Order: sequence, then C-alpha cells, then structure tokens
Amino acid sequence: MDAKPRMEFAVDMKCDSCADIVKNALKTRDVEVVMLDVKKQLLVVESQLSFKEILTLIEDTGKRAVLMGYGSNVSSSLGAAVAEISEGTIDGLTPGKHGLNVHEYGDLSDGCRSCGNHFNPHNFGHGGINSEERHVGDLGNISAQINGRSSFRLLDSRINVWDIIGRSLVVHEKEDDLGSGQNERSKVDGNSGPGIACGIIARSSGLFQNAKRLCTCDGVPLWDEREVPIVGKERTRQKL
Repeated sequence: MDAKPRMEFAVDMKCDSCADIVKNALKTRDVEVVMLDVKKQLLVVESQLSFKEILTLIEDTGKRAVLMGYGSNVSSSLGAAVAEISEGTIDGLTPGKHGLNVHEYGDLSDGCRSCGNHFNPHNFGHGGINSEERHVGDLGNISAQINGRSSFRLLDSRINVWDIIGRSLVVHEKEDDLGSGQNERSKVDGNSGPGIACGIIARSSGLFQNAKRLCTCDGVPLWDEREVPIVGKERTRQKL
C-alpha cells in the first residue's frame, strides 16, 4: 500500500470541544488524526484524500482552516515536494480562460518574457493536461471569475516535481487552444498569447515549517488571507 501523505492544517479552534467536533468529522471519512493541539491551533492528519477534501470536512464543522504543510510519513530526500499543484489563487485577471504552463526558466529579470518556452524535455507538440502528446509543462486553462480572481487545483502524474523546482509557472493572456488550432503557433503555445503573470516554482512548506498565523506586513489574519486580494485597496489592515 502506498504511504499516506501527511498534511498540516492551522484550524481556528478555541476549546477542547471544538477539537472533538473536528476530530469526529474527520473520522467519518477514515482520516487518521496524528496530532491535534488546540493551544497551537494545529492539526496533522494522514489520508489518501486530497487536502481540499479534508479542508471541506473541517470547514463543514464551522471552523476555518488553512493548509500549512504537506509531507510524507516516510523519509525522502524530496521532503515536501509532491506532484500536486495545490490550490492556487490569482487576482487581477480579465474574466474568462487563461492558459497555464510551466516554463523552462525561473528567470523573472524581464518579467514573464525571460521565462523561456514551455518546459518540454521530450520535444513533444503542445496539448492539454490530459492530451496523449503534450509538453510536460502544459497544464491547460484556468478560469477567472467576473471579479478577476481564479482559484484552481491541479494534480498531474506526468510532472516530476524535482524537475520543475526553480522553473516558472506562467499565466497567459488568452485561452489555450490545447493544440487544436490550425496554425503552427497552436503546436507551440496554443495561441495563448504572452505571459501576464508568473512566479518561480519553489518547494512547498513541509510539516511544521510554517508557523505564520498573521501577516506582519498588514495585519491580515491567516484565516482571512484567502478571502481578500493579495494586493490593492481591498486588502485592508485588520485590528488585532
């Protein structure tokens, strides 16, 4: 049997009865609670469920929760590197679909222009995340809502995480046609246009490596960070 991943959550628990409610909710899906510390507002579980499913189980009890670390219950030189591009949130996009790709270089010296081409070590044609032939870096499209926010989660068996750490993740201006277009550009980048947002891919926090509960720059509590834009006037300072 494959080893079950361990996931660390910060959970807004204030008392022992809160902890019992959370623990009982997780038992309904056979999630093993490894550690539950009310004082530290810390929960560690082992499960084959995705972190999003576990997050939903926790928050269905009325308690807010945030994934803080992802690791393994067996030792590995890869630490917390997993082939899961977990939940991502991007603000400021135009509503609609935008291509999402891993690019060759983690070089942001000239914005997204210096990230190179799609990561394509096998020299295949461009496709979608489920295409038989595709670049390793082809991740399909994400969709932005009317408010310009896109939230997404991807799981891809073709990406070896150790091969993409230090490269870049790029959001493109237009919808990716996934290689179905009639021009040559379709087989290169899906006619998705230039990159408009990009970031360097780094290893996620492992277990017990992220103790943040408050953003020190603007006072936004951990529980509220996902509800407001990363930057801009709508991200207001919260009183402690």
